[in-house]
Amino acid sequence: MKDLVNFTTRLQKLLAYYELSASGLATKIGVQRSSISHIVSGRNKPSLDFIIKLLDTFDEVSFDWIINGKGAFPKSEAPTPISKPTENLFTSATEKRSNPIVEKKIPLSHLENSPNTLKENTTRVLDKIILLYKDGSFESYKK
Repeated sequence: MKDLVNFTTRLQKLLAYYELSASGLATKIGVQRSSISHIVSGRNKPSLDFIIKLLDTFDEVSFDWIINGKGAFPKSEAPTPISKPTENLFTSATEKRSNPIVEKKIPLSHLENSPNTLKENTTRVLDKIILLYKDGSFESYKK
């Protein structure tokens, strides 16, 4: 491959189009994360196996475009990125709901007598933070 810099630019365009991170791409095409990192940094050239896996996984990528930059990306007029789910955990529940959520106001007098109400002298301690990413990965931090 003559022009590795332009290849990495096209690879980054592919990542942005499908909203993938380098590790997400590695998982999707079945290669090690380090191989993506080495290609993007310019340390290594992509292997034929890597190119074939890209082409097999992503229908919108043409061989001429990924190798030579010739042609168009995406191939079709109406692209359907494969990394975007048709439904997600949050929108599907609200879209399927027949009754809209109605805000109910509870009088303060009811809350004061509730056994679950936090008292002013009670302190709360953070136990865990979970970060959810669009590519399906997550990180969990526990004290």
